[in-house]
Amino acid sequence: MALIVQKYGGTSVANPERIRNVARRVARYKAMGHQVVVVVSAMSGETNKLIGLAKELMAEPDPRELDMIISTGEQVTIGLTALALIELGIKAKSYTGAQVKILTDDAFTKARILNIDKDKLKADLDAGYVCVVAGFQGEDANGNITTLGRGGSDTTGVALAAALGADECQIYTDVDGVYTTDPRVVPEARRLKSITFEEMLELASQGSKVLQIRSVEFAGKYKVKLRVLSSFEEEGDGTLITFEEEENMEQPIISGIAFNRDEAKITVLGVPDKPGIAYQILGPIADANIDVDMIIQNTGADGTTDFTFTVHKNEMNKALNILRDKVQGHIGAREISGDDKIAKVSVVGVGMRSHVGIASQMFRTLAEEGINIQMISTSEIKIAVVVDEKYLELAVRVLHKAFELEAA
Repeated sequence: MALIVQKYGGTSVANPERIRNVARRVARYKAMGHQVVVVVSAMSGETNKLIGLAKELMAEPDPRELDMIISTGEQVTIGLTALALIELGIKAKSYTGAQVKILTDDAFTKARILNIDKDKLKADLDAGYVCVVAGFQGEDANGNITTLGRGGSDTTGVALAAALGADECQIYTDVDGVYTTDPRVVPEARRLKSITFEEMLELASQGSKVLQIRSVEFAGKYKVKLRVLSSFEEEGDGTLITFEEEENMEQPIISGIAFNRDEAKITVLGVPDKPGIAYQILGPIADANIDVDMIIQNTGADGTTDFTFTVHKNEMNKALNILRDKVQGHIGAREISGDDKIAKVSVVGVGMRSHVGIASQMFRTLAEEGINIQMISTSEIKIAVVVDEKYLELAVRVLHKAFELEAA
């Protein structure tokens, strides 16, 4: 008997028939003697609908009240899923994040999990229940409902698996695993049987939508065994995320191409080249809870420096307003500008550690297609570049071919 956490995304629970399919799948695991915790997202499109309703009343909804509103999507799904299981003769109970006692900080709309009280779930699992938990949400120390940000149900699933010591956390989506890139962009993309945790973390952070980055971070920290599967296929092994490279196999140089359409570039021109200038620029951005991704600083001969960084596209205007109101006059910047017509493309693979020339091959491939590189960021197993948004799909296709990722 194993303890398994299964997470189902919005498309997997989009309507009553799909919820019945989820219940039947859970029932099969239960029949094999396993203890099962089910984590569900809101029904497909429901969160966007709720956000839209809030924005009809307030252009920039109060974050606390917005969390109160959008958390209801998952509450509907857990009740429906529990009903579907009960209809099959399976003991089931639904739980909101607060009922489980998923404690978070108070960063509304993007809260982080601090602790999970597993006692109630453990007791109900031991009593034979399937526990159906609302993903994406928790409760802060003051009893306020909080949400974990888009994709937060993945994080809920992995965090519960870690807290409960689950044997496996299965992430069910509308795809049957992790692919070398998005098959909608490159039809020749192939499913990976396995991928290392490091690679999955880089792919998630660089824009791959299969798993939310915080869920991968959780999995790595607590050594949670992860598997990505399709909720629309009866059988299949999906993709296993492993924590060690297979030493007895030749590791491919590149495992995948990730991309992100959701970033914007902000440039601060002509600021003094002196200690502390980066903090003076990015400090107020961090204080506003805006995440910064890539950063480049170029120093000129005139003693000034140009500072460029990327943020989520939805937060570009907020970041620009902060810089113009609180920073520009203070540091004497000549100009501050934003560009939301960019995209990030990344090549990822642990094989980079033992192979040279990956960067030059990537840059040559893009140059041959006339694609200009605006920014570059690297890590031990990743090279990411920012390009003009209109070249995104071309860049992904030619890089996928250049690194022979369509080969079995």
